[in-house]
Amino acid sequence: MQQQKKEGASKNQETHKIDFGYQMVDEDKKVDQVREVFDSVAPKYDLLNDVLSFGMHRIWKKRCIKATEASPGQKVLDIASGTCDLAIALARCAGAGNVTATDINHEMLAVGARRLKEAGLPCPVVEADAENLPFADNSFDVITVSFGIRNMTHKDRALREMFRTLKPGGRLLVLEFSQCSKWFKPLYDFYSFCFMPLCGGMLAGDSASYKYLAESIRMHPNQPKFAGMMKDAGFDKVSWKNFTFGICALHIGFKPVE
Repeated sequence: MQQQKKEGASKNQETHKIDFGYQMVDEDKKVDQVREVFDSVAPKYDLLNDVLSFGMHRIWKKRCIKATEASPGQKVLDIASGTCDLAIALARCAGAGNVTATDINHEMLAVGARRLKEAGLPCPVVEADAENLPFADNSFDVITVSFGIRNMTHKDRALREMFRTLKPGGRLLVLEFSQCSKWFKPLYDFYSFCFMPLCGGMLAGDSASYKYLAESIRMHPNQPKFAGMMKDAGFDKVSWKNFTFGICALHIGFKPVE
């Protein structure tokens, strides 16, 4: 009987573990560990994005922005906005007062808020958890998440919150690293686990954070599985487009009109 209790307790503990890269950590600690990663890389984040993607992230983001079809007057929410490069571009489409930038990480968002100010685009900037958004139901015409959802503890909860705050007929766009083509995988693995941490160490003095980022990409659901998660959250007409051999994918879903 005592042995059964121990086994039950062990199983219960396992349910509270979640992936942090290739490590399993306590569920309630992941958000703090992710925050430490981005606190560390925030000052050099934009530079390393350019170096590590060979500038490709700018092309991917431009395609995401075009797919939003955001127009003047539409309400847009950019989640996991980080240094706000997507929010800046969206503000030029919809108007600064209509775009809200959010992130759970204070250091990243501070950099983003400064960039918005320098660009002359006074968008609202809100420090918020994507799993518990501080916005009313049916508030936004467009919601974007760029390279942020894979770091969220409960992706399903975050997707439900995005669905809740999106207006009927509105669209969600999730730009994220994904599963690349099989023929490209050996080269991509070498790049991810050797080149990325090396650059992170040389340019940001933090190879460990970039090792985690490479691992987090591998732990993120592949394209069909993530599309299924979007459907489970309530999204309709879910589709995705692969960029650069599937290294990156843009998922699009709509909130049904009631």
